[in-house]
Amino acid sequence: MEAVAYDWVSLLLRWTHLIVGIAWIGSSFFFVWLDLSLRKREGGDPSVQGEAWMVHGGGFYFTEKYMNAPDRMPPDLHWFKYEAYFTWITGFLLLAVIYYWGAESFLIDPDVMELSPWQAIGISVALLAAGWIAYDLLCRSPIGQNTALLAISVFILTVGSAWIFQQLFSGRGAYVHAGAAIGTMMAANVFFIIIPNQKKTVAALMAGEAPSAEWGKQAKQRSTHNNYLTLPVLLMMVSSHYPMTYGHDQAWMIFGGIVILGGVIRDFFNTHNAGGHGMAIYWQWPFATLLVLGLIWFSAPADRPVGEDEEVISSTDALAIVQTRCITCHSAKPTHADFEKAPGGMKFDTIDDVRTHSAKILAQAVLSKSMPLGNATKMTIDERKKLGLWIRSGVPD
Repeated sequence: MEAVAYDWVSLLLRWTHLIVGIAWIGSSFFFVWLDLSLRKREGGDPSVQGEAWMVHGGGFYFTEKYMNAPDRMPPDLHWFKYEAYFTWITGFLLLAVIYYWGAESFLIDPDVMELSPWQAIGISVALLAAGWIAYDLLCRSPIGQNTALLAISVFILTVGSAWIFQQLFSGRGAYVHAGAAIGTMMAANVFFIIIPNQKKTVAALMAGEAPSAEWGKQAKQRSTHNNYLTLPVLLMMVSSHYPMTYGHDQAWMIFGGIVILGGVIRDFFNTHNAGGHGMAIYWQWPFATLLVLGLIWFSAPADRPVGEDEEVISSTDALAIVQTRCITCHSAKPTHADFEKAPGGMKFDTIDDVRTHSAKILAQAVLSKSMPLGNATKMTIDERKKLGLWIRSGVPD
């Protein structure tokens, strides 16, 4: 009953997180597109920065953007903030359900660092908060006045965070936390900077005062950051399904490549929407393709033949390792408290089962070392090597 309840809570939180996340990302992408698509009309209102015509759903829409703010407040003003707030709230709750509630299985890896569940949770919360503080200080510092220097600094901060998480948590937990750190920065940008500055502007207008242009400039900067960081965060959300990312010994470098890749893809769309042409929009996709090929090459395990001097264990010994270290979960009758059925339907009860799923075992238990969960069964490096050698030799009889 407890396992079923856990799965339902996790599923419903993930569903809600996905729904509000789509709403946030959708509105963010739309407004960035709108801002970049605006065109100045000759002879028009000098206070209007640009305008855009749109057609959708059988109707036509006309939008104007003011340089600072209109002379008076309209009777109906639509705000876009709760999508961001609830995306972060549901994301943090999902993090708590999966990685805090199941800290010993998903967050802690004794081979990386011996931590108690409460120590791991405390470190997690502290680093998520520290990431936002460091980012905010960078933006407020003189570095924040230089777009290129700030971009490089934020990149170093995010990749450095991924490296720190990799020294503390399991590979899977580290990658999710690297994404959560960026997501926290993005949501905090909305809560602490973008919305408060918009409220200041509205208050000034209602008081008959001229709003400060700096408020809009600061909000625009943070909104742009959110736009460029969205794609890497989305990939981190699904990274747990792909151990070649988080299971690599230098996973933080792969994370850095993903951040660059997401930024390059967004730059193409942003530049294209702003009316860019020629080399301004021709370089992104070739560069992204080369970067993807580089990530594939970098993350690929060394594919070497079994040496003549390497002793391959017998199938009986291979089965003994798997049944000692993996059978608590991957069995017709799992004994692990969190599983009533074998994850992914993979059972290792017989040598034929092990042969059938040998490629998965190689990827998860040998190459990425992401299994067993949290290495709860204390699978040794020597056992992983022997199992990997047996699989690479062709899973002999």
